[in-house]
Amino acid sequence: MPSNNHPIPKSHYDVVLIGGGIMSATLGTMLHELDPSLNIAIFERLGRFARESSAAWNNAGTGHSAFCELNYTPQKEDGSIEISKAEKIAEQFEISKQFWSYLVDKNYIDHPNKFINSCPHMSLVFGEGDAEFLRKRHEKMTQSELFKGMQFTMDHDKLREWIPLIMSKRKENEVLAATKMDLGTDVNFGTLTRKMGRYLVDDSNVEVFLYHAVKDIDPRDDGKWQLKVKDRMKHRKHEVTADFVFIGAGGYALPLLDSSDIPESEGYGGFPVSGEWLVSYNPELIAQHQAKVYTQATVDAPPMSVPHLDLRIIDGKQALLFGPFAGFSTKFLKEGSYLDLPESVNFKNIRSLFGAWWHNLPLTQYLIRQVAMNKDQRIQHLREFVKDAKEEDWELKVAGQRVQIIKKDDEKGGKLEFGTEVVVNESGTIASLLGASPGASTAVFAMLQVLEKCFPEKVENEWKEKILEMIPTYGQKLADNPELTAKIRNYTKEKLQLNY
Repeated sequence: MPSNNHPIPKSHYDVVLIGGGIMSATLGTMLHELDPSLNIAIFERLGRFARESSAAWNNAGTGHSAFCELNYTPQKEDGSIEISKAEKIAEQFEISKQFWSYLVDKNYIDHPNKFINSCPHMSLVFGEGDAEFLRKRHEKMTQSELFKGMQFTMDHDKLREWIPLIMSKRKENEVLAATKMDLGTDVNFGTLTRKMGRYLVDDSNVEVFLYHAVKDIDPRDDGKWQLKVKDRMKHRKHEVTADFVFIGAGGYALPLLDSSDIPESEGYGGFPVSGEWLVSYNPELIAQHQAKVYTQATVDAPPMSVPHLDLRIIDGKQALLFGPFAGFSTKFLKEGSYLDLPESVNFKNIRSLFGAWWHNLPLTQYLIRQVAMNKDQRIQHLREFVKDAKEEDWELKVAGQRVQIIKKDDEKGGKLEFGTEVVVNESGTIASLLGASPGASTAVFAMLQVLEKCFPEKVENEWKEKILEMIPTYGQKLADNPELTAKIRNYTKEKLQLNY
């Protein structure tokens, strides 16, 4: 991708998108499609799209469909399983697949197998208690149209067929249970983002500025936004005004949102969490593990730290990934500054930060233990999955930097906010995306939320027909509509060349 397709930013744009990740690329593509006359600029501080959270090895690549993530289906006090969150996330991923299919159909992006591949999603649990939970979860989930076809087994022969690497050296009397969903996918969000970026650079009038960092966002009296932009290559500063601003800058979204001084940003704080994977390229091991397998999180661990052993398909090459292991850095981005965390603390969010820390001391202790682990200790964790894992087959790879969002809470001062959140001001002229998983998988849904909150009249009227062309099920619920679910899944399977 060229370093820049427009040498100097104009003084005014209808829309400015900050960040060159999956969110801005998705919103830029959608807005250009909905109204090609819009004057749109994207500012990305690094030299190419998707260098941070959207990069392939900076996330697990799970097309989050809630097929295997057990934290999306909590067990209630009465013993029943709550699947409403799982249904929502599954619906949201179906929306993403529809939009990507539309882009493929329009020839805006090509070779879908470069960014999405079929990969079964499995949940695996150990012991009688968790096996009973998984059985009840399977029974409840398969009542929903979105999870029809999910298989359940406790049979060792069947498990050896599904996950031979994990079943090797297991005792016959060990109690295990697993569910398997063949509709699962592995997604390279970096490649997908760059494909959209290439389309925007080459075939649209969207102006893309790489190596350009937005440093400050200030409201103007006329309702527009004044942005201070730094050209990091030529060390020039530019002033740009915009009618609408979207902050999709990963960990840097929080300080930029704070600089806007909108009331909606008050009380938000962030705590950076980095991660590491154990990765294997050994073809013998890979041949024995062709799935993504998630299990239960340990006590006090955050949802994003659920242990999983995954097949990854990146640039046509298969690998295995195990983790994540939490790390710590005061940076908000991998290529950020060590001053990011201390500089983010202010009078508006210090109560939230302290309250969240005080009420989550076990989480702090968990993170400290994780950071202190050496490679040998990480391999010991892997051996809970792969009994005879050899240290020489695995290497440590640093994952992306995340900012755990902390929200104001009247009772506790502050609380941790897991998931993905869109923050919009009252007039709908600025929006920001905060949070992490399921993040990239639900980018299309999240950007639809931005459109609905910031351009409600256009969404209801002049843009409605085009949105339905891009996302045929828009406004409909799949969970209780068997015909529509089957139809849309067959459509996306064909367009995205999936082979489940």
